[in-house]
Amino acid sequence: MKNKFSLKKRCSLFTMIHVQALPGTPHYQGSFEKIFDQAMKEALLYKCAGVDGIIIENMHDTPYLKNIVGHEISTAMAVIGREIKKETKLPVGIQILAGANQAALSAALAGGLDFIRAEGFVFAHVADEGIIESCAGELLRFRKQMEATHIAIWADIKKKHSSHAITADVSIAETAHAAEFFGADALIVTGTATGQEADLNDLINTKKASKLPVAVGSGITEQNIDKFKSHADALIVGSWIKKDGDWKNEPDSQKLKILIEKLLSN
Repeated sequence: MKNKFSLKKRCSLFTMIHVQALPGTPHYQGSFEKIFDQAMKEALLYKCAGVDGIIIENMHDTPYLKNIVGHEISTAMAVIGREIKKETKLPVGIQILAGANQAALSAALAGGLDFIRAEGFVFAHVADEGIIESCAGELLRFRKQMEATHIAIWADIKKKHSSHAITADVSIAETAHAAEFFGADALIVTGTATGQEADLNDLINTKKASKLPVAVGSGITEQNIDKFKSHADALIVGSWIKKDGDWKNEPDSQKLKILIEKLLSN
């Protein structure tokens, strides 16, 4: 049995590859090869820059389906993830939107990847796609059935792009505790939307409530990395390192260099 991937002792930096719109989705441009080549280009740039890991996500597949996506999506993500893992030798995670956590786990197993980023692990919330219900019980049983327990589950708590009014009486600390109790391997704290800074107090309270590693999953910039790196176990960066700070654009190698230098500085 393989061991689960674990983070370094210092705060780690994971960069996002927002895979271009995949076959069958409204914005697909008709060439999987171009999608693959762009993802590999970004992966090799990140590798050369010295990041600690990569996460791939089907961010361009708008509007997202809820929980279940087609085989064409999970297969494409598995192929892309496997080649990125092979070429970079870095830890690689995967998220398939929206809330398609079993598809992500299947792709991770086929691609030899290290972890999935799961939304809706515990408690329900209202997202753009509708009500996302908790999936921990089904997801962990599915992982066991596939003999994929070496693939870690990083669970978003009180995640971005969502309303948490139905769990307003449940604090982020209580949510963190529940996710740990239900078997998550790491937790992710975010801001309210892509590129929006997380609340430092949310991070601190999550760390206090759980023994699990905690990552910041949005809004990391050159200006705020110092205050977050001293509390977080990992930082996930997608928007700020892209040209003009827009997640839809290609990575800006100079901004990436600046961020890594700031991360490694005392």
